[in-house]
Amino acid sequence: MANAWLSAFPATCKPFLSEVDELLSCNLSRIIAEGPSSVLTSTQNAQPAIMATSIMVLRVLEQEYGFNINEKIDVTLGHSLGEFAALVASGHMSYTDSLKMVRRRAEEMTRCSREASRRNKDAEYGMIALVCEPQHLASLIETIHDFLSHGSPGTRDDSSFHRPPIEEVSLANINSKNQVVLSGVIERIETLIVQLRQFGGHDARAVRLSTDTPFHSPLMAPAVTTMRDILSNTKITFPGAFPCVSNVSARPFESEADLKDLLARECVETVRWWDSIKFLDQEWGVRRWIGLGPGKVGRNLVGKEVGIRGREGVRGGGVWGITEPREIEAALKGLEETEYEVEDAEAR
Repeated sequence: MANAWLSAFPATCKPFLSEVDELLSCNLSRIIAEGPSSVLTSTQNAQPAIMATSIMVLRVLEQEYGFNINEKIDVTLGHSLGEFAALVASGHMSYTDSLKMVRRRAEEMTRCSREASRRNKDAEYGMIALVCEPQHLASLIETIHDFLSHGSPGTRDDSSFHRPPIEEVSLANINSKNQVVLSGVIERIETLIVQLRQFGGHDARAVRLSTDTPFHSPLMAPAVTTMRDILSNTKITFPGAFPCVSNVSARPFESEADLKDLLARECVETVRWWDSIKFLDQEWGVRRWIGLGPGKVGRNLVGKEVGIRGREGVRGGGVWGITEPREIEAALKGLEETEYEVEDAEAR
C-alpha cells in the first residue's frame, strides 16, 4: 500500500516510513512493502500500517503540493481505525502518540480474540454484513437491538460491555442507508440472521467479511480498559484545529474527557458511520468530502448518502478519494473548482 507513494515521493515518504519503524521498534515498512500477506494482514500490523499510510498521504499533500490543512479542512472523521488518523489531522492528538496507541490497541484486540478462542475452542469468530433495501434499514436496526437487548446506542456504561443476551454478538457498524455489520461468534450471528428472517420479517443479504477478529463486539471489552489507561497518560489538545466527529456519538467530540471516554469505548461500541455522514450533510451542510489512505470503502459509503444531491445539480459538492498518487491531481483540482462555486453560492 506504500510502494507507489515511496516511488513517486521518496523525499517525503522514505523518512516518514523510517520514522514509523523507529517509533514502533519494528521493521513495519518492510512488511508493508514485501509482506507476506498473512503477516501484514494480522491486526497488530495491519492497523498501524493503515493508519501510518493515511497520515503519509496527508504529509505528501502538505509537503509536495502545499496543501494547508488548516485552511482547506473544516471537520474530520474516520471509520473505526480511521478515527485515529482523523484525530491527528484535526490536531487533537500527535501522530507519534496516535501511532503507538493504534499498535497497542491492535495488540490488545489480538489478545482478546485469542483469549476468546482459547475459552471456546469450537467457536469461529468474525463479522457479517447485512444489506437490505434502504426503506427497511430503520426497522432492521430496531429488530436487531430488540433481539440483542443492547438498548440505545451510546448509552452504555462499562459493565454492559460484558452483557451478551445472544452471546457474543454485537451490532458493530451502521455503515450506510442499506448496510449494517454484525460481529462475534459466526454461528450465533447466523442464528440471529435466521431469527431476523423468521420473526422480524427481514430478508437482508448476508455477506461474510474477510476477518476472523470480532471488532466492535463485547469480546473486545478488555481493550476498553487498556485504552483508558493509555489515554489517561496521553496529551490531548482540546479544542483541536477544527472538530472531529466521534464514531460512537456521531457528533463532534465535546471535551477532552468526552474524547478520551468515547475513543476508549469505540473498541466495543457500534460505529455510527451513516449517522455521522447524515449529521455533517444535513445539519452542517458539508458539501465537499475527501478521503485519504488505503482502500475506497469510506469514499463509497459517503457517496451512497451524499451522491444523490450531487446528481441533482447542487453546486459546490463532490466526493474524492486519494488512495494512490495518480488520484491527487484530480482531487485537488475538484476541491479548487468547487471552492469557488461554494463562495459564489454563499455570496448570492
